[in-house]
Amino acid sequence: MEYLIPSEWFDGLSQWMLLLLSAASVAVLAKAADLVVEGASGIAQGMGVPKVVVGATIVSLGTTSPECAVSVVAAWSGEPGLALGNAVGSIIVDSGLIFGLGCLLSRLPADRFILNRQGWVQFGSGLLLVLVCWSVYKIAGNEAVIGRSMGFLFVALLAAYLVFSVRWSRGHPELAAQMGSEAGDVTHGTFRLWLSVLAGLVLVLLSSRVLICSVIELAENHWFIPKVVIAATLVAFGTSLPELVIGMASIYRGHNELLVGNIIGADVLNVLFVVGFSAVAAPLPVVEAGASLPQILLYVHLPFMLGILVLFRVFIFRASSKGWFQRWYGVPLLLIYGIYLVTQISLGTLGE
Repeated sequence: MEYLIPSEWFDGLSQWMLLLLSAASVAVLAKAADLVVEGASGIAQGMGVPKVVVGATIVSLGTTSPECAVSVVAAWSGEPGLALGNAVGSIIVDSGLIFGLGCLLSRLPADRFILNRQGWVQFGSGLLLVLVCWSVYKIAGNEAVIGRSMGFLFVALLAAYLVFSVRWSRGHPELAAQMGSEAGDVTHGTFRLWLSVLAGLVLVLLSSRVLICSVIELAENHWFIPKVVIAATLVAFGTSLPELVIGMASIYRGHNELLVGNIIGADVLNVLFVVGFSAVAAPLPVVEAGASLPQILLYVHLPFMLGILVLFRVFIFRASSKGWFQRWYGVPLLLIYGIYLVTQISLGTLGE
């Protein structure tokens, strides 16, 4: 998104203009998220595929595509270190902040047949990234990189994940029969539904970029908030803003399954899609050479990510027997995210 809407466009704008852009972006985000949610819900019904799977594949691919594009371009441009931090940070925001908020706001459904498989892929992807990062670090030390061969492996796993997600959903006897009985009602509007999702995703991504650039410009040059606070909060939050607005719209429209699927799918895709294609473009350094805290990925980001995914896995296990996620599950997830945020700000202050 930086290459479509450069942050330099917002330099020097007045406070009122930035506030106007922010307000307009929020309005567009709300409408665009509705388009995505309603379109994805209709596609799920028409294809006989559960909404949670559509959220974990179609919607997640759309919301993580900009992160993948930015990471790949950064890798080609000689800044490959951005990809890993972007992917890991997004998983923490998605699973901690967004899913935590979703749990508190609504009783989210948990389909045992789907989530016991999708959830293990989510956890396995994160664990694979941790093992790969620590393995190459133990072998190569500060010269450790995730190479192109590992990138191709991640991309192959991505393709397998997308294929098996649809196959698993169609193997659900009760849900497949239920969806199939409703398919005839929406088949005629399939093209319109896909167009709605595509248009909604484009608007979500563009308006998210305008909003975060406007807010950062306001915070840094008008309200004089420290850069380290901006980096640890607004920038990290901005990369996951599409997941947030679509998730909140899903709850508002009564399609809670899309939020669950989108978060799980986004976590998987941040590893296999973002890291995979970025590593294919250029080897990704695990240690940030020349930084004041060069091993922060290994000792801070990855432990927080793995901790949240372990907790998420426990919640999926407990929720599957009940059929829904209890609302209090959101409290520890938000607490971990809050601790991560404070840690980021503290370490950033020390590193300055």
